[in-house]
Amino acid sequence: MKHILDSKIRSAFPAESVFKTPDRYSVFSGKILPSFIKDWLIAKYSDSYGNLDTQSISDFLKEHIPDKNSNIKSRLRVNKEELVLLSRLLIETDIKNNLLRFAIPDMGIKITEGLIPDYLAKKHSELKDGEVWGVITIIYKPPIDKVQGHIELIDFKAFNPYDVDVDYFIEARKEFSISEWVDLIIRSMEYNPDYINPDDLSQSFTFARKLLFLSRLIMHVEPNINMIELAPKGTGKSYVFGNLSKYGWLVSGGVVSRAKLLYDMQRKTPGLLKLYDFVALDEIETIKFTDENEIQGALKNYLESGTYTVGDYRGVSNSGLILLGNIQLNEYYRPMNNSYFSGLPMIFKSSALLDRFHGFIEGWDLVRITEDIKVRGQTLNVEYFSEILHKLREIGDYTMIVDEMLDIPKNADTRDVKAVIKLTTAYLKLLFPHVKSKEDVSKEDFHKYCLTPAIYKRSVIRKQLSMIDPEYKEQMPIISIK
Repeated sequence: MKHILDSKIRSAFPAESVFKTPDRYSVFSGKILPSFIKDWLIAKYSDSYGNLDTQSISDFLKEHIPDKNSNIKSRLRVNKEELVLLSRLLIETDIKNNLLRFAIPDMGIKITEGLIPDYLAKKHSELKDGEVWGVITIIYKPPIDKVQGHIELIDFKAFNPYDVDVDYFIEARKEFSISEWVDLIIRSMEYNPDYINPDDLSQSFTFARKLLFLSRLIMHVEPNINMIELAPKGTGKSYVFGNLSKYGWLVSGGVVSRAKLLYDMQRKTPGLLKLYDFVALDEIETIKFTDENEIQGALKNYLESGTYTVGDYRGVSNSGLILLGNIQLNEYYRPMNNSYFSGLPMIFKSSALLDRFHGFIEGWDLVRITEDIKVRGQTLNVEYFSEILHKLREIGDYTMIVDEMLDIPKNADTRDVKAVIKLTTAYLKLLFPHVKSKEDVSKEDFHKYCLTPAIYKRSVIRKQLSMIDPEYKEQMPIISIK
């Protein structure tokens, strides 16, 4: 069965697939690189039989992705080298000095040391506040008059190696059964769908667990969707949201301000929710928030309508927000506290704010990540896969199909309905992207794989709300298929 799926993936996606085993990544030891960069390099330096040229990758890494210990500043300043690198840039507007600055933290270049000239920023729209990956050319500019010495960006090409054809991806879906397609998605998330835990069979990959696992991709495909996932440590939360896509941003602990999340009034720059497809607040129980009341009020508006106001600035975005946190389990792998939200920061303990989250992922039902669960076999290149997920966000036809198929009671709570529609739409995009009308998917499949998990994930939010605020009832509206 495994070899059949390998063959099908190779046949359907000859240019977009890659053969992966954990040992093939040893060449990246010591390098902090996201999966979409590693996969691109593996595909670039593999032959048609899947043989990997590790020496060429090592040479590329040394030449174009140096680290903090590579003496890069000396090469620029003393040797006067013009360096072409594949790098992650952090860009920030310096309003006080009317400059656009950049940092390369992975190479030890600070935000005060890098400058982007205006002509280059105008030429490349990607060069804006936030994070961007690209092929860059940098030089050292010595001090002249009042201009301090600095590292200057003189050329830029956004890292976007695939010209993604979504229609091709959609057509290819027709070649796979639902179980094969689910396994393809799990593999593309860099996990082994055939994983069996010999010491505890209850911790193996069942089909139901696979469906729950790919629920983490909801944030990647559906705009303006808001989720909460609580899970024990070691279930891969941070990895999925921090490594699979350059279109997401993972905040791991620390302090989060209104300026960072929404809008910086001093610098007049938008926050994370304006710049990315989704923002994941990891280790949510440890995050500290400044301006709590202001952030809470702004988030209530944003999570409801996709708009927010800070001072005289009105922001509009389709970015989603997910809260990721740890939860203690008992000996039966169930939460020790039935009130799941008790460990959230005070800012998220408002029932009015929690009601605006569309669904809840019960991460304790997922398997712990071990070496055995890493993907082994043919899979989609992560960079290609993440581009497809990003493109699926822009297609509104799936929502219209869901609207046509659902029978919604007239007295149903509006937020419950909105949540179920958005979640159902996300599952339809992930599992049945080839569907172009309601006739293209059976009612049984639609109910089992799209509607039922959507209703359940919203029902967890509803039940938890009823436990902390008597104004909310546990019962969900009866949403069915016409």
